[in-house]
Amino acid sequence: MTKHHFPTVWLSDIHLGCKDCKADYLLHFLDNHQIDTLFLVGDIVDMWALSRQFHWPPSHNKLFHKLVSLSKEGTNVIYLPGNHDEPAQQYDQMQFGDIKIYREYIHTTIKGKKLLMLHGDQFDQEVCFGKTQAWAGDKGYELLLFINRWYNIIRSKQGYPYRSVAGYIKTRIRGANQAIDRFRNAAISHAKKMDVDGIVCGHIHHPEIVEEDGITYYNDGDWIENCSALTEDIHGNISLTTWTQTASTPKLIKNRISIFPRKESTKKAA
Repeated sequence: MTKHHFPTVWLSDIHLGCKDCKADYLLHFLDNHQIDTLFLVGDIVDMWALSRQFHWPPSHNKLFHKLVSLSKEGTNVIYLPGNHDEPAQQYDQMQFGDIKIYREYIHTTIKGKKLLMLHGDQFDQEVCFGKTQAWAGDKGYELLLFINRWYNIIRSKQGYPYRSVAGYIKTRIRGANQAIDRFRNAAISHAKKMDVDGIVCGHIHHPEIVEEDGITYYNDGDWIENCSALTEDIHGNISLTTWTQTASTPKLIKNRISIFPRKESTKKAA
């Protein structure tokens, strides 16, 4: 099998240990691509979910070992812990086997653009609307994931491929859009202070590419709702890729751009 080559791939918010983790889709994505450098931009293992209820099916175990094995097979793997895998943050600038761990990291693209990478929980104080709003947001998100889970169980039984109904609904909720805007603005402001060309985050489960004030904001999405990754091709073009195929799925949906910029924003590949 010929694998498609990506010099660089960004993944985040896999949430291994969470029942909504789409491990089979990500396994299939990794099996079908050759990757030179893989950035794991936080929330790889969901220690919050595991502390509430242990959930570690064979697919999660297989994916975990796949990520570790990539680092032993020639892929440069760099891990930037998030809030759900917070204990790993204490190992900043250390190594776990062949995997390098950083809280923040600057990557230079093929086109020579400097991209700052971090999970994004660093901006929580600037995004938060208060305890009541945060609680309501958490409960609302749990409901969205419940709807998403059963919606796709029904679609699968009818022979249809995966579709993120949770992401569709979320973009139509005013409060969610306000939080997304605040997060994006905080990330862009931080990138300006760091004097870089762009910033790559995860954390909010909203994949997009937006250019603003000379800074390109990239969010690689997640593997809870969107099954999305950021990919850099051999020409240095960066785009969002969704992968909603598994080894048992007959229909392929790949390289679908999932960008939801504000109306005044423009898209740019670094």
